Amino acid sequence: MQVARSAAATEPRAVRLVLIIVAILFLALFLIIPLAVVFVEAFKKGVAVYLASVTEEYALDAVRLTLVTAAVAVPINCVFGVMAAWAIAKFDFRGKNLLVTFIDLPFSVSPVIAGLIFVLVFGSRGILGPFFVAHDVKIIFAVPGIILATIFVTFPFVARELIPLMEAQGRDDEEAAISLGASGLQTFWRVTLPNVKWGLLYGVILCNARAMGEFGAVSVVSGHIRGLTNTIPLHVEILYNEYNFAASFAVASLLTLLAVVTLVAKTILERKTRESLAQADKSVLPGGARYEY
Repeated sequence: MQVARSAAATEPRAVRLVLIIVAILFLALFLIIPLAVVFVEAFKKGVAVYLASVTEEYALDAVRLTLVTAAVAVPINCVFGVMAAWAIAKFDFRGKNLLVTFIDLPFSVSPVIAGLIFVLVFGSRGILGPFFVAHDVKIIFAVPGIILATIFVTFPFVARELIPLMEAQGRDDEEAAISLGASGLQTFWRVTLPNVKWGLLYGVILCNARAMGEFGAVSVVSGHIRGLTNTIPLHVEILYNEYNFAASFAVASLLTLLAVVTLVAKTILERKTRESLAQADKSVLPGGARYEY
């Protein structure tokens, strides 16, 4: 690692300058300028039009549904992510690699395909559709379908942040706690969870951002019913298709603000996670012993 850093530091000044300029231009062209355009277009017709667009009845309905969806999907994925990461990082069992593969599955499956899968399973003509129709339970083109689709596309985020963090920390702390008489639950609450708190928050923030911004899967299962099954991204699409550009960019700016907040929080939590790992490394004494905490 030190050799690689030394080699990078000895690169010619012109090469370093070119690489920095290319990186800045790339970020400006594909990230900074598009984000700036959203806010410019959102306020193009004035603050009054902006406020009217984001406080309009259908916009507020979309915001409420988006918040409800995230409020259900994120805690479920948080619980699953912690349990899965704990099992994968701390225990050896048959099928471990298969479980990791299944966790990564939503990353490789198109969100549109994921939404279609739920339609084929829970739709009125799907595998389980007749059962739910007979019991007057509506999944597809209703809020439950939106929540299910959101859970599917977002559940890897928490687990994928915690697994490498827990693996890097090892099992020494948990084994020490158990040897001192702590139960499994006490070990989890007092040792494992505090050690991964920043990584957990990081995963929750990413999960929440994806849940609130998900379009493909939600679009398939929602039915685009205004005021009932439209989330913020779907509402933006409808406004844009109606050539109501000022309102569409105004509502889109809400998601852009979420992206900016997520980026700032991500940066802070990444630093906290690195500090946590560094502190864990410093706590190790010669011979494998650890400081008391």
